[in-house]
Amino acid sequence: MKETKEKIYSNVAIKKLPKSEIEITADMPAAVFDSYRTVALKNINNSITIDGFRKGNIPEKVLIAKVGEKTILEEMTELALSDAYPAIVIDHALDPVSRPEISITKMATGNPLEFKIRTAIMPEVTLGDYKKIAKETPKQKETASVSEKEIDEALANFKKSHEGDGHDHAGHDHASFDTPEFRQKIKEALVENKRMDAIEKRRIAMADKIVETAIIDLPRVLVESETNRIEAQFKEDISRMGVNLDDYLKSAKKTLDDLRTEWAPHGEKKAKLQLALNKIAELEKIRAEEKEIEAEVTHILEHYKDADRARAHAYAAGVLTNEKVFQFLEKLTA
Repeated sequence: MKETKEKIYSNVAIKKLPKSEIEITADMPAAVFDSYRTVALKNINNSITIDGFRKGNIPEKVLIAKVGEKTILEEMTELALSDAYPAIVIDHALDPVSRPEISITKMATGNPLEFKIRTAIMPEVTLGDYKKIAKETPKQKETASVSEKEIDEALANFKKSHEGDGHDHAGHDHASFDTPEFRQKIKEALVENKRMDAIEKRRIAMADKIVETAIIDLPRVLVESETNRIEAQFKEDISRMGVNLDDYLKSAKKTLDDLRTEWAPHGEKKAKLQLALNKIAELEKIRAEEKEIEAEVTHILEHYKDADRARAHAYAAGVLTNEKVFQFLEKLTA
């Protein structure tokens, strides 16, 4: 960013728009804008070739005659706004969540640069009484009861998944599955599954109520982002099943846009829930420990060798913090 004690912009006005978008109008004083001319000329000089001159050593008059004044002004404007926009964001404590849409309203040598910027910002989140919601969300009935029929079915499915040469992957004969010890292991796994299912159902009920009572003017870009995740997961699931996406769409008589329209409400709900959980974590000072995050990052990178470490860290921190928020809510009725 340009080093100067004076603000490189002036006359800022920030207008709130629906869906947590804002419109910034501002200008850059003429003297500040003109100060970018030297760097703009140098950049253009280094980017073009003119017969008879070495690259980067074209005389200014020749360069201007070749590219025109408008090209120089456009380069100056790009340099100027790459400094002005971050400065406005920092000075006004904005939290953008989308790429800015910039329009120039006045651009001329010796004049202030006037511009408008439209962008989405992180929305304000007003929560309902999440503690009361947590306390009033009934616990799902947990049971340690597992029928012999359930064990038989689970055992049959386990055997089926290991069919082939009559041995499991460890080389054990299938007969070793029909033992009291193995049936007990199956039973314990089924009990644990039921316990986890009960917890998950209560969390879903709790989350639905928290989202329902929250006031969030959600930016379109966050819904789009969640819908993109749903689409990526869908494509991965389809591919894993060995189904061609185009064939699936043809048989379903739908386009990908049709599916995205169907997914959008779910994407909106997921985005709102994440913002609500983030707000609870902020209010209750809940955060994952760095050593926990690093352990999860290591686990992710072991399974996804090409994963970006920074993204893996952000993902792990989010998942672990969400888990801690739900645990906090659950303890309110423990």
